[in-house]
Parts: sequence; C-alpha cells; structure tokens
Amino acid sequence: MTVVTRFAPSPTGRLHVGNIRTALHNFLFAKKHGGRFLLRIDDTDRERSTVEFDAAIRDDLDWLGLAPDTVVRQSDRFAIYEREFDRLKAAGRVYACYETPEELELRRKVLLGRGLPPVYERKPDDAPVPDDRPAHWRFKLDHGAPIEWTDLIRGPQKFDPKLLSDPVIRRADGSWLYLLPSVIDDIDLGITHVVRGEDHVSNSAGQIQMFDALGATSPDFAHEALLVAAEGKLSKRLGSYGAQHLREEGVEPMAMLSVLARIGTSQPVEPIATLDALARDFDFAHFGRAPAHFDSHDVELVNAKLVHDLPFAAVREQLPAEASEADWLAIRPNLTRVADFAGWMPVLHGAIDAPDLNHEERALVREAAAAATTIDWSEAPWKALTDAVKSATGAKGRALFHPLRLAITGRDSGPEMAGLLERIGKDAVVRRLEAAAKR
Repeated sequence: MTVVTRFAPSPTGRLHVGNIRTALHNFLFAKKHGGRFLLRIDDTDRERSTVEFDAAIRDDLDWLGLAPDTVVRQSDRFAIYEREFDRLKAAGRVYACYETPEELELRRKVLLGRGLPPVYERKPDDAPVPDDRPAHWRFKLDHGAPIEWTDLIRGPQKFDPKLLSDPVIRRADGSWLYLLPSVIDDIDLGITHVVRGEDHVSNSAGQIQMFDALGATSPDFAHEALLVAAEGKLSKRLGSYGAQHLREEGVEPMAMLSVLARIGTSQPVEPIATLDALARDFDFAHFGRAPAHFDSHDVELVNAKLVHDLPFAAVREQLPAEASEADWLAIRPNLTRVADFAGWMPVLHGAIDAPDLNHEERALVREAAAAATTIDWSEAPWKALTDAVKSATGAKGRALFHPLRLAITGRDSGPEMAGLLERIGKDAVVRRLEAAAKR
C-alpha cells in the first residue's frame, strides 16, 4: 500500500492547517495499514516553486513528525509526462484548444444565463485554428462511459461525463496543471490510495478516465469534508494558521495533530500523545460528510492537557539547564505551554520582588515569617504553615492563602503551594515572608 499527499506552492511556503490535515490523514492511514507515505511536491510552476519553498515543507513536516517514506518532485519527471502525453495524443484523448480566458468566461456566462450547465463546448474537428494563438490542451472525456467509484468516505459516487468540462491539462506555455501529471505519477509510483478534500471530487472523476485511458486502474479515493472556521465561513484566514504559527506560539505538534485527526469525525477531540496512538484509532468509517469546524481554541485546550502529562525526559531540552525533574513536576500542572516554565525558575530558585501588601496582609505575613522558622519542614510544610497562621490570626480562605502566595511567589495564582514550598525551601520562604512584611 502506498498513499500520497501533494503540496503545491503557497504564498508563505509553509504548511497551513488545511494541508496539514490532509497530510496527517494520509500518514495515519499508511501507518495503520503498514503502507508507505509518499510526499509529492507539485513544483511544475517554476515562478512559484523555489528551493526555499521545498525546504519549508520538509521542515514543517519534520516538526510535525509526518516524515514521508519517499519524496517526489514533479519537476524531475517531465520526460515521463511528455511520453504519456504523446500516448494520449496519439490515441485522440487529448486535443488542442485556442480560446482565451476572456472568451471562456464570456461563454460561461452565456450558458448560465440560458439556464444551462457551464460545460466546455468542444469545437468541430475541422474548426479553423487561429494563427496568432498557442494551444492549450484538454483531456477528452468519454461521454459514453459513466464514471463510478466507491469513495472511502462519501460512499458510491457517480458522474455523467457529459456534464463535466473536458479538463485542461496543459497551459499554452507548455507548463502542466496537476491533473494529468498526478495520474501519471500514481501509476508509475504504485499509489494505491489518495486522501484529499471533497472539493476535488469532480477532478477525481475526470482523473479516473485518465487512468483508464492509460491502461491503469485508479487508486482508491477518500474525499474528506471541507475544513471551515468555527464561525462557519469557509476559512481563507485558516491559510495563515499553520505550522509556522504554532511553532512561534510554542504549541506542541501533537496538540494540532490530535485536533485535526478527530474534527469532522464521530470520535471525541482529546489529547493523544503519539502518532502511533492516533493511527490505531484512525478509520474513515468515523468521518462525516458535514464540514469540519476548526477552532484554534480547541488546539490551545488540547495543548494544555498534553503539557500537563509530559514527562521530564520529553521536555528536558526545552527547559533551562538548571531545571530538575522535581521543578518540572511542581510547575507542570499550571502550564499551558512548555516555554512558560522558564518564567517560574526565579520563583523556585531565584529572587523575587516583595509584593505591595495592605496593613492586614503584612501583619498576617509577619506571623507567617515567625511560624516558618519553627514548623517541621520535613513533612507537609505548607499545611503546617497555614495551620499555624490560621491559629494565630483567625484568617481563613482567600484572606489566608492569597497574601501568603503573593509573599512567597510574587504571583496571584499558580501551581499548588504545597509543591512549590518544598521546591523553594525554608530559607528562601522565610526571607520572602520577612521582606513582604517589612515593605
């Protein structure tokens, strides 16, 4: 089994949420069934395809953990495309056309105005050929051969080729559109499955006839529902949300992948720690036909849950060199991103500014400073400290805990104080309490 994902040039050269989702589903399907995951880079547009674009795709995939088994660049395969194009031309399955884009658009409007489908109208074989225009090329659909297949997500599909326009496969400047080269690649590389968006369904219909014209069987297709923004609009703005944005924001790759593997399916969106675990539960039977609503807030929630379970070994390289496993475990429950940990190191082992407390709070902290020198620090020092202060002052609830947290950590909120006190230690706690009482 070999499944393929295809990337074409984008304005940024980075992977956005839509094509990450498609690549992920191809990857998971291949992984679950012991197949190969092939990356095809559609770099036939030489103006938009650059070395930097290629490197950005590979960099993003590596960060996501979606490493392809094979990488194919269509710009390396032009000789194969020419050979198969000549075969189709000799068989009468491709033909030259000379209309300008403006002429085609005008004819489209005329047909729509008459209530007719805007299908390209073939010219007679003896139609005059303009002397001043280079030809572009279309694949000639067989109008007498209904197109049918069973989609892995959409179920039985049937198209009447008479209601489809003969697809353009080559531009007037000789460059290729992706339709025919992709079919030639799929045949030559032994692609068995193609997973892509449902906006390609009619393209797949035309390509099925291209496979047949080249004497090959088409791969199995799975057309997933479109990805839309949470507010329900087709998400052009999602094009700016992707791997680069996530990396800059310090989001774990598996947070994004956990969300994209499950939205639009009957399975719950929840944090999944590994690609192996995602692959085990991956099944097109779970996929729905309704648009998949993507909300970046879901990624943030899943990311926080993943961080809360990350072992020290998994994050060691991202933490300050002096951080210990005990430090990580004390702070981890309060983090939403691993990068936020560094800000807690001064609280654990450094110096903090004494907070500005009111008169009552300073009096309470003064009692705490005295109690901190007498309690047993070998077991549950936070409970012993708060019990002593409560007994001396009568304070309880927020009036007790908030001033102590502020004085000891310099922060209004954070991880459980019991764990923090053990990491900060007796001497530092006493110093901080005394400093806050004197301010």
